[in-house]
Amino acid sequence: MDTFLSICLGIGLAAATGFRIFIPLLALSIASIYGFIPLSENFQWIGTYPALIVFATASIVEIGAYYIPWFDHIIDFITAPAALIAGAVVMASSITEINPLLKWTLAIIAGSGTAAIFHGATSIMRGASTATTGGLANPLFATTELGAASILSLLAIALPLIAGIIILLLVAASAKKIIKRLRRNKSEDPSDSPD
Repeated sequence: MDTFLSICLGIGLAAATGFRIFIPLLALSIASIYGFIPLSENFQWIGTYPALIVFATASIVEIGAYYIPWFDHIIDFITAPAALIAGAVVMASSITEINPLLKWTLAIIAGSGTAAIFHGATSIMRGASTATTGGLANPLFATTELGAASILSLLAIALPLIAGIIILLLVAASAKKIIKRLRRNKSEDPSDSPD
């Protein structure tokens, strides 16, 4: 696989780990077993049937946990560091033909960073959902996250360039929104006004 496309694949899967940790790993495992995606050296274990069984089981448990009211916040807190690790793993496993130092630099910065951005955004939105609906809308939110993780995973595998572009556009739009909000908050801050 072309290096650029494998980086796009990794970014797409890393973004999906921000929504659900095990869905992208499950998709990567299936794609590897059926020969759609070559895995990087030292990550061949992802494309084995035992790994497939573990990822499938973990996916089912993770999906179910997000439908338990208030427990979804605990799971979100626990999975935050795991999402960063999973983002780095899917990124490193998808890049096959690159210097190991560059691969791990990309895995940590782009893979973990992308996973962190999407996991952080979903945590904030889930908190807002809980605050405004008392948690009643959280199952709908969990379904949306599951759909996003599944669609991003499939898109990253089938059309990695498109997935990479979509992720970059989403990150840019989020950054723009955050900067706008920070500027607005700064202009509204009474401690900044002259005495």
